[in-house]
Amino acid sequence: MRLIWYIALGGAVGSVLRYLVGIAVLARTGGDFPVATLIVNLSGCLLLGFLIHYALATPAVTPEVRALLTTGLCGGYTTFSTFSYEAVALVQNGDWRRATLYVGLSVAGSIAGVLVGIAGARHVVGLR
Repeated sequence: MRLIWYIALGGAVGSVLRYLVGIAVLARTGGDFPVATLIVNLSGCLLLGFLIHYALATPAVTPEVRALLTTGLCGGYTTFSTFSYEAVALVQNGDWRRATLYVGLSVAGSIAGVLVGIAGARHVVGLR
């Protein structure tokens, strides 16, 4: 149960950080292109890659702190970082087939999920 609290704390910080980065970027760039989301996703991937490899390479980072920083902070900041890390891990393990399948299904499935969700919401509220 203690580990859950570490993850929850990291997730709360990550979510607030995502919001603040979004506001700061939007204030500078406007809203014509989703720059804020792009920056969050790219920086989250960079951060997760660093944190996982650093945390696994040193005994100074406890499993609780690792969970707080990776699953919590990075997960709250962006789940895209987890997706990207898992895809890279599959490639690094030489499993190109599963990596390709994972990336393809994740991207296509996510877009399809959004489209189905929009259609469902339109149906519920009576829009076309």
